[in-house]
Amino acid sequence: MIRFRAARYGAAAVLAVSATVGCGSNPSASVGPSPPKPSTAVRELRQDLSMVFNAPAMARGAWGVDIRSVESGEILFQQNADRLMMPASNMKILTVAAAAQTLGWEYRFTTTLETSAPIENGVIRGDVFVRSNGDPTINTRENRATTALDQWANALRGAGVIAIEGRVIGDDQAFDDDGVGPGWSWDYLDAGYAAPSGALQFNENTAEITIAAGAVAGDPAVVTITPGSGLTIVNRAVTINSPDNVRRPSPDIRRRIDRAEIEINGTVTIGTAPFRRSVAVLNPTLYLAQAVKDGLTSRGIEVRGAAVDADDIAGELVAAASAERRVLAKTESPALRDIATVVMKVSQNLYAETLLKAIAAKNGALGTTDAGRAAALRTFTDWNIPRDSYVMSDGSGLSRYNYIAPATVTSVLQRMYADPVHREPFLATLPIAAKDGTISTRLRKTRAAGNAVAKTGSIANVRSLSGFVKSRDGEMLVFSIIANDFVAPAATVTYLADLAVETLSNFTRR
Repeated sequence: MIRFRAARYGAAAVLAVSATVGCGSNPSASVGPSPPKPSTAVRELRQDLSMVFNAPAMARGAWGVDIRSVESGEILFQQNADRLMMPASNMKILTVAAAAQTLGWEYRFTTTLETSAPIENGVIRGDVFVRSNGDPTINTRENRATTALDQWANALRGAGVIAIEGRVIGDDQAFDDDGVGPGWSWDYLDAGYAAPSGALQFNENTAEITIAAGAVAGDPAVVTITPGSGLTIVNRAVTINSPDNVRRPSPDIRRRIDRAEIEINGTVTIGTAPFRRSVAVLNPTLYLAQAVKDGLTSRGIEVRGAAVDADDIAGELVAAASAERRVLAKTESPALRDIATVVMKVSQNLYAETLLKAIAAKNGALGTTDAGRAAALRTFTDWNIPRDSYVMSDGSGLSRYNYIAPATVTSVLQRMYADPVHREPFLATLPIAAKDGTISTRLRKTRAAGNAVAKTGSIANVRSLSGFVKSRDGEMLVFSIIANDFVAPAATVTYLADLAVETLSNFTRR
């Protein structure tokens, strides 16, 4: 029995609930023939899951749950399945699905170096533009940034270029400049996971700050930051000595939201390892332009002008708009199937926001969140997803304006699974329990390990887990589990969700 397995993990005492608790959210009068009575196995499964989702630990919170058989469509368990819930990063399921349908799994972003200036004696007698339609992959993953810069430098050398007399200008006109998503909280906008999106992007639009102790107590802390970030450091942190039995505080890092300045306060203890933190840059366009300038220079191509954001010299560029640019170098991103895998496996927010804007920009329109959202909604309408069953605000799930019913999540998952074009590449994007991604440490030593594939979600007072798992009989089940409004420790909520998935993996109809 499944309940015996739950009790083995000490869950019976934690999950004690009233015997009157049933399956489903809001019973209503049925119209037409009554649904077939569930089998004994399904009734037992529902009892076990009711224990999990009605545990006292979540008495003040809310669960939204929808679990179905993929093959038959049979509803195995529901609790608030049609209730709108904040999904956190489960919103990425919708974003990736819409991007795959609109752009195709082989879609690639392109980035080019262009100029309208003549080349004389190996010198470009003017400016070079770096232009892209949003490639988010020019970063350290798979050494993509190094590879791209190598390709650009080699292409320039192949054309006989040894120097650029003018500037490196970032042309980001493919997307709008609203890099921050609607409904994002102001108090985490400096964090690396909330980096703004744009048509030009470098190093996931983040810079790393390193803070180390000075030589002796009283010295200022030693602070370094990724070159070219455009961020100014105001260092007020000092070095201290501290006995081994005293807690060593971390320095306080705050990036101002009104200007490109980072304030560092607090103390750094002698003998401790350097403190590191990823912070979001404010101007991704300038960040990439500077990276191109520095990258070409380090590869032997002199750049005499500055790195510039085209928006800062818009009047000058309008006056010179009649000059036609030609492409000097071009690189392509990895395919969407690879980009989507990063989105889902590590829950990469910047990539997700980029995909939403890319949907809008597919046919040359301006890439905006609003237009991307409208394009995604058209896809979901074509799939007969009820319009009132979700509110899509951003692409990543960071926004607290997002709402989605668990039954809508399972509908999208089932749609992707049923379509032979989407099934294999989509499943490949999902984290695998106890193996990789955001659930690499979860569900170990259970039947769900290496079996369940699911997308996680996590913002304050929200946890979600949606995906697929095979039962003991090999039956594929689809599930969406979303917790909102809880005051219990997040680890407890995660444990309950995992216990439910483990229960599904042990389910048998025999």
